[in-house]
Amino acid sequence: MHHLPCLLPGRRALPAAAALTTASALLLTGCGGPEASKDPADVVKAAVPKAQRTAGVLRIGSDLNYAPVEFRGADGKPDGLDPDLANALGKVLDLRVEIVDTPFDKLIPGLNGRQFDVAMSAISDTPQRRDALGEDGKPTGQPGVDFVDYFIAGTSIIVQKGNPKGIRTLDDICGRTVALQRGTTQDEIIGRQVAACSRQGKPLQVHRFDSDAQALAEVAAGTAVAGFNDFPVAAYAAKTTDGGNRFEVTGSQSQSSPYGIAVNKSDTALRDAVAKGLDQLIRSGEYDKILAKWNVSAGAAQAAAINGGL
Repeated sequence: MHHLPCLLPGRRALPAAAALTTASALLLTGCGGPEASKDPADVVKAAVPKAQRTAGVLRIGSDLNYAPVEFRGADGKPDGLDPDLANALGKVLDLRVEIVDTPFDKLIPGLNGRQFDVAMSAISDTPQRRDALGEDGKPTGQPGVDFVDYFIAGTSIIVQKGNPKGIRTLDDICGRTVALQRGTTQDEIIGRQVAACSRQGKPLQVHRFDSDAQALAEVAAGTAVAGFNDFPVAAYAAKTTDGGNRFEVTGSQSQSSPYGIAVNKSDTALRDAVAKGLDQLIRSGEYDKILAKWNVSAGAAQAAAINGGL
């Protein structure tokens, strides 16, 4: 059982399963124990597995095309919420962080193929990803992953400025065309909506792209009536694209899920070290500073949780 620290008051709670995961760990480990008398920084560093400690580096797969969570800044270097958290995590683990730019749908295969140590790219922790389940809920035969959850995000609908088609709910997109990035949580949500629209006799057309930027371009051009993003990404696009004159977010967020750092299921020691490192960032206040920098404090988690997504 991994050790999680005592909860900090005042933070937004994780979903029920994550809260249970955290609570169970606290009940079993208590708020004291042999680690309580040690320097927390030393405890975190000591948890780093030999492979990463010897290499001195933590290689992180990420799709740098999802502002403000992860993208390339004006200097071409990784920027955003995830890179900032990753670099802060590297400091507490005493490891240099190397981000490997990888298409989103190649992240989990790349992780299980040992192309990097972990994957951190606004990846929602879902049972489908943990257990490698197909759309029919059956095992695909591929390996799943473990997650260390660190942020809560819901799905938002993004439309042209002024919302000319009056899109506010998922039912409003029936009989129309929408655009999204393939392999995302939004792809799963809209996949289910396709069936709902068919039952209404209003077929839904879905254009899937390799990047969110391509999907948003379809919305901007009017080829698609709406796009679907995690809330921080939708809000950022609406605020920054063409000075805030191109898009707007409509309706309410749906299906809040935790973002998780994906780890190979066989790397339990690395998984637990990452959880300890994230908890150290939360306790120190550095986590809150990074979320505030990117205006996403509403998604704060109270503590790192393992496999807490519903």
